[in-house]
Amino acid sequence: MLAKEKLTKAARSGNGRVHVRTGDTVVVLSGKDRGKQGKVVAVSPKEAKLIVEGVNIVSKHVKPRKQGQEGGIIKTEGAMYASKVQLVCPHCGKRTRIAHKFMEDGTKKRSCKKCGDVL
Repeated sequence: MLAKEKLTKAARSGNGRVHVRTGDTVVVLSGKDRGKQGKVVAVSPKEAKLIVEGVNIVSKHVKPRKQGQEGGIIKTEGAMYASKVQLVCPHCGKRTRIAHKFMEDGTKKRSCKKCGDVL
């Protein structure tokens, strides 16, 4: 019998969608790293989490895997909920929500709510 996977309320209600993509610049809204900006390294839509470069640094205990390799405590970025970050527009430099525009050729593009430029 397989154990049920526990998901947070945010992850269940999001239908596996996150408002930011890998490579976007975001600002942290809450927590110990509030106000810090960073680039999104990885996104996990199923858990509604993401990893931001230089934010949410955690200590990880690493065991040596190969002979001659050193173990120890390393600092690495930890995952955080996507609802804790907001996108920063690359054109106007302000933090913003994402709007969607339909282009002339029928494609749907993400755009900035403040300046209107396509992201």
